Amino acid sequence: MKNHNNPGASGKVRYRNHSKSWRAATLATALELALPFAFGAMAWAAAPTAEAQLARKPSYYQQQNNTNAAPEATPARPAAPASLAALRSRGDFDALARVYDAGTPMQLAHVLFAVDRRAKPVRTYYIDTPRFQLHVRFVRDTGLAPGAGKREIDRNYLVPDRRFLFGTLSWQQNIGAFTYEFWEGDQLTPALLRQADAQVKASFFAPVKFKTNSTLHERVAKETGIDFVSQEALIREQPYMPMNLGTATGRVRIVDEASGANVLNALLPDDIAVLRQVPINLPPVAGVLTERPSTALSHVNLLAKGWGIPNAYVRDAAAVLREHEGQWVALKVAASGYQLRRLAPDEIAALPPRNVRAAAIGAVPGGAKAAKPDLRETRLLPLASLRARNSMQCGSKAANLGAVLAARIPQTTVPDGFCIPFAHYDRFMRTNGLADRIARIQQQPGFASDPQVRQKALAQLREEIVQWPVDAATAAAWRAAWQSQLGGGVFVRSSSNSEDLPGFSGAGLYTTVPNVKTGDALELAVKKVWASVFNPEAWEARSAAGFGAESVLMGVFVQTAIDSANAGVMITRDPFDAGHPHVTYISAKRGIGIRVVEGKRVAEQVMYSSWSKAIQVLSRSAEETALQLDKEGGVKEVPVESGRNVLTDELVVRLANVGAAVKRSFGGVDQDIEWATVGDRVVLLQARPYVERRR
Repeated sequence: MKNHNNPGASGKVRYRNHSKSWRAATLATALELALPFAFGAMAWAAAPTAEAQLARKPSYYQQQNNTNAAPEATPARPAAPASLAALRSRGDFDALARVYDAGTPMQLAHVLFAVDRRAKPVRTYYIDTPRFQLHVRFVRDTGLAPGAGKREIDRNYLVPDRRFLFGTLSWQQNIGAFTYEFWEGDQLTPALLRQADAQVKASFFAPVKFKTNSTLHERVAKETGIDFVSQEALIREQPYMPMNLGTATGRVRIVDEASGANVLNALLPDDIAVLRQVPINLPPVAGVLTERPSTALSHVNLLAKGWGIPNAYVRDAAAVLREHEGQWVALKVAASGYQLRRLAPDEIAALPPRNVRAAAIGAVPGGAKAAKPDLRETRLLPLASLRARNSMQCGSKAANLGAVLAARIPQTTVPDGFCIPFAHYDRFMRTNGLADRIARIQQQPGFASDPQVRQKALAQLREEIVQWPVDAATAAAWRAAWQSQLGGGVFVRSSSNSEDLPGFSGAGLYTTVPNVKTGDALELAVKKVWASVFNPEAWEARSAAGFGAESVLMGVFVQTAIDSANAGVMITRDPFDAGHPHVTYISAKRGIGIRVVEGKRVAEQVMYSSWSKAIQVLSRSAEETALQLDKEGGVKEVPVESGRNVLTDELVVRLANVGAAVKRSFGGVDQDIEWATVGDRVVLLQARPYVERRR
């Protein structure tokens, strides 16, 4: 095992991680916090919550309340003073530092500090952090503020006329520099930051930068002209990012850029896929390591969460893991790094059969079940009439949108549409002999065992379905509903009985046809959506989750097309840490939101906390083009102004409030919500239960 450290600038002080863990990243820091993690060859403890995506230390308070977290190691240490007025050497820093994730690639040393603004002169205290652990304990126990209650302590974060500035000073290995920072909810002012900056730089032995933990901090830093490093910049430097924690056993398969979709779809449920690119879709696998970062809501990550498999970004993953190509390994993805261990021959021999391993992927406790269909309903149902109960006729996607419309969430709209119910799909497929056709292809040699044989057979079936005729009366009814209710361009969207379910998201498995503008194109688009039941990724994902082909029915939702200025997806909780229910995660891009979840380009990502009121930026979109509706039908790519943020603070807060309202309308169940903006209104396009599993 190897640990690769950044070389750092010559002549600058740096701290080295002496862990023998192999290549993975150190992540940056933030406030009180830590989740230690000890790697073991075979005994792997419960993984701590991930803070990598925010480049911060997890909360110390949270650690104390986390019953799954391993206890923090407390090795014997020399006696240290309660505080120092200055840190004049590395020895001073080390004497007062608390180290999280010691012995791992995430090893992190940091020192709490307090600036007493009422002292004459103003005084800085660098705190014995292992001893006091929290700022409040230090000021109470040392007699600086012995009787301070919660309200008085809170003032030191929230008001300009505060006594103390409470911060943290840390070593950032990824950029080879020290930083100081404040809690993301700290209501810093320019005057407070100038004072803190002067105090820290006058009392610390090395160059130090301010680290911004919120959009407010970044604005204040720019206003003061103080040199800073943003949370987003630190995240960009991370050579490792856990997207879904877990463990897996499988065979390493490296999928190169030039391999093409056939090789990707040929992956097996017992493969650990090492991906040079982040694909739009993926068949069920045992684990995923990607060479490019993606968002929490990329289709690949949603699939990984739904299947409960480990998933992480690892810089240069293909080169690092090339020696393991084709080998059976045990993989662990944790908040503080990843491990890969070759299996011994006896371990390989003891593995369960492939069908047993495959059944474990995607199987949700209690079993995944397609929604029971009601084939008696043959009418085209308008959106305004749909409620959750209509999932039996139209699928959850259409039914949930009807429920969202009925909730009448202020300052939001839901584009009008109508549902083509399951009964139309069922009649069309029975008329054209689908059951016999499926039976024949399943009897083809190699269909059950060879993914490439399945791909070829399913592609041929989809081509046939699109060519099958729709009876004239049915097609005429579709056109009439479109022309009388909607008019103009429409999106033709899937709404099957095997997606948007509590235990199975089905995100990205089926086809959407954008901006359909003629009657003939509408008929063809509906058949394309129906045929997407047999997309290879849909077939593989359903098979892994236990859906038989005969149980799947496809409804279609025909919805007015909107030419949005921005669009994206949000989750009504922290997707990286279930312990943060007060957080809303939002990803966004300019234009129509088709690209937001494809994973090929990183979207703009922020997180908003209704508790701290802070907006934290994970990434900004650097795209120079966006998708817009084409007047001839479909979509087109257009240039956009580069360097402009997609999300303003005001829009982030509005979206978070809208997400909370949608969550309430579904009984408090966390939601994965597609949204867009048109003018000053938020447009809601989809709401599905947020599905996550870990193994």
